[in-house]
Amino acid sequence: MNILVTGGTGFVGQAVVRELVSRGHQVWAGSRDGREGGPGQPIKLDVTDPASVLNAVAQADPDAVIHLVGIIAEKGAQTFQAVHVDGTRHVLAAVPRGARYVHMSALGADVNSASGYSASKGRAETLVRDSGLRYTIFEPSLIFGVGDDFFGRVLRELVSAAPIVPQIGDGTFPFRPVSVQDVAQAFAGAAESETGLGETYALTGPHEYTFRQLLDLELGALGKKKPIVPVPLPLMNLAVPLMNLLPNPPITKDQYAMLKQGNTAPNEPAKTVFDLPMLSLPDHLPDIVAAAKG
Repeated sequence: MNILVTGGTGFVGQAVVRELVSRGHQVWAGSRDGREGGPGQPIKLDVTDPASVLNAVAQADPDAVIHLVGIIAEKGAQTFQAVHVDGTRHVLAAVPRGARYVHMSALGADVNSASGYSASKGRAETLVRDSGLRYTIFEPSLIFGVGDDFFGRVLRELVSAAPIVPQIGDGTFPFRPVSVQDVAQAFAGAAESETGLGETYALTGPHEYTFRQLLDLELGALGKKKPIVPVPLPLMNLAVPLMNLLPNPPITKDQYAMLKQGNTAPNEPAKTVFDLPMLSLPDHLPDIVAAAKG
């Protein structure tokens, strides 16, 4: 099959492209500058530019399109609306009507969410369901793997920056992280078959953890021992907006909103439907933080 992957040079994109190539597919890895960034044939594809999307689709002539492009924080013209909603609209308009379409959303996607990120993901899902395409939607939880942003940067910096580790509230917010390998296998399985046609699947891992447990795991993987100090939510509610005045805030308002909500769901039926290996976070966290330190 010819398969076009938007965001094909990103953290998840490289894993998905690598999985597809290993299955014998011709894969086009789209990125805004068309640079090489791993396996697959590089192709210029800027989802915020309808002409760029049309050109990429015409060049790749895909049997399937996997749409992965997303941002976790807004910067300049790269807003949640422009990337998640308008970008999805541009891709949907360009996909050949007979092609398979697989969409990256996020667990917690909801048009009514207090998080701008999650609300935009919800609006994008609505566009997909109304598109008339042969689609499958995946909603991953926190995705872990070497090169990830949350465990390799956000959580690592949180537990490393000070003599104490700040814990948001009581630390009971639940999460069910999923490996990038599981995510890649799910997307590849949906793209190359009719499996999951018209369905939306949560993508979560084998174990659920509280936020406090994630802090403990991160400290252990780093070989650190520090006191963990709860920070009351009213104080966090005041501190986070002030942090966001910084050029590179340690946590954005949207990340804070999502952390308070938690991020968990059962790993079925995706686990069985796509025969996912269900890799465990503690087994891979030492490699993740070691690569981030290097």
